[in-house]
Amino acid sequence: MHYNIKFSVLLLSCVLVAGCSDPEEEAAELINRDDGTLACALAGAEDFTRNCDVERVSNDDGNQMIFRHPDGGFRRFDVVTDGRALVSADGADEAKVTIVEDGLIEVQVEDDRYQLPARVADTATDTNAS
Repeated sequence: MHYNIKFSVLLLSCVLVAGCSDPEEEAAELINRDDGTLACALAGAEDFTRNCDVERVSNDDGNQMIFRHPDGGFRRFDVVTDGRALVSADGADEAKVTIVEDGLIEVQVEDDRYQLPARVADTATDTNAS
């Protein structure tokens, strides 16, 4: 079964906007709703803690997210609507996105992992799929 990950940075308890017909509009709307933090496990840590900050940038080139670490480090991602959710913006290391459970994805770059709420849609039944 093929899945399409619709990325959002919403709290899991929030209701996602389902009426958007344009995937780019949906991504732009969803990216602007969250509490500014996310769970992360940095430098190979096993346990996730909610102590990474999220910064969102939107410009003519599209949407980006910057995940800021407590030690001052950061990772920058481009938000894409082609089913991958996020891609590394710095180009050095590939972002790997996996579905953890319904409503939750994990993004990994090297030894850093981040957990984010997401809408996962089955492209066989989702008419809004990219």
